[in-house]
Amino acid sequence: MSCAPGEPCEEGGRRRRALIVLGLMGAIFLALSAASFLPSRGQALPATVSYAGFDAVQGKRVFQSYNCMGCHTIVGNGAYLGPDLTGLYGKVGPAWLEAFLPSAGSWPTKGAVSLQLRDERIAGDAGVAAIDAYLEKYPAAAERITRRGAHSTLMPNLPLSRTEVRQLIAFLKYTSAMNTEGWPPRPQVDGLTFPQAAPLPVSRPTIPVAAQDPGAAAASAPVSAAARGAQLAQDAGCTACHASGRERLVGPGWGGLYGSEVELTDGSKVRVDDAYLTESIVDPDAKIVQGFAPHVMPSYAGTLDADQVAAIVAYIQSLGGEHP
Repeated sequence: MSCAPGEPCEEGGRRRRALIVLGLMGAIFLALSAASFLPSRGQALPATVSYAGFDAVQGKRVFQSYNCMGCHTIVGNGAYLGPDLTGLYGKVGPAWLEAFLPSAGSWPTKGAVSLQLRDERIAGDAGVAAIDAYLEKYPAAAERITRRGAHSTLMPNLPLSRTEVRQLIAFLKYTSAMNTEGWPPRPQVDGLTFPQAAPLPVSRPTIPVAAQDPGAAAASAPVSAAARGAQLAQDAGCTACHASGRERLVGPGWGGLYGSEVELTDGSKVRVDDAYLTESIVDPDAKIVQGFAPHVMPSYAGTLDADQVAAIVAYIQSLGGEHP
């Protein structure tokens, strides 16, 4: 477009300004493109985050192979049936995840988390070895134990191996280390009065296994060994992996188990009696039943004393089966 004779012409100035703006935008684009090839600017990288000897890349493969995003979100990507997992590791810590993931159908108890802290690698990654210090460091784990411990969840028990569990924790550790720039957003409910903004109620805390006093309980009211064993099994997290019926969860169902004969991985057979059950509680890898993987159940030696183990055995016997 040309200027009319005798009129001021601003076409050249406008063209120059447009070219300057275009050049500035091109320079910014080239600078940002070059910056994208530079090493991470303080951002966590999956190959540099590890847990128990496994890196986050391995854990991401486990996360994808079990289609976890079908229920959960990571940095906003995924489905919304389950909670967002972006910062879960930093909230609940490794011991809670070690207790939860192999038997996700039930929320872990304080005893179950305490049992995981006996592993030096887990305690080292958590930064604390005592359960009270752990719950103080990871208040979200304490809240879950207090409000939901030993109750059932909506999540199924997945057939995760111990290796897959630790690889998955490595991935969750990485997602907690990411700089998400404020995601997920936290709702602001201060000053709101409608029921949905009220804090969730907190139930009575679960009594830890180690804190129970059998003598005091017996003095207040006589309790059978089987009834005491049922409570101990719940407090220690046994019911997360073992059903009181015959159905198989992570481990075998206890219904009708006592007095039966089971086949071991070496082809031999053994009868389920007091001695076998006691050994299975304190040294679960001593005899592996055909169809079950080793190194899944932790040892309760040092966590449960002899009387407590005997009470759990009495409870299993009460669930049916013939005396050997």
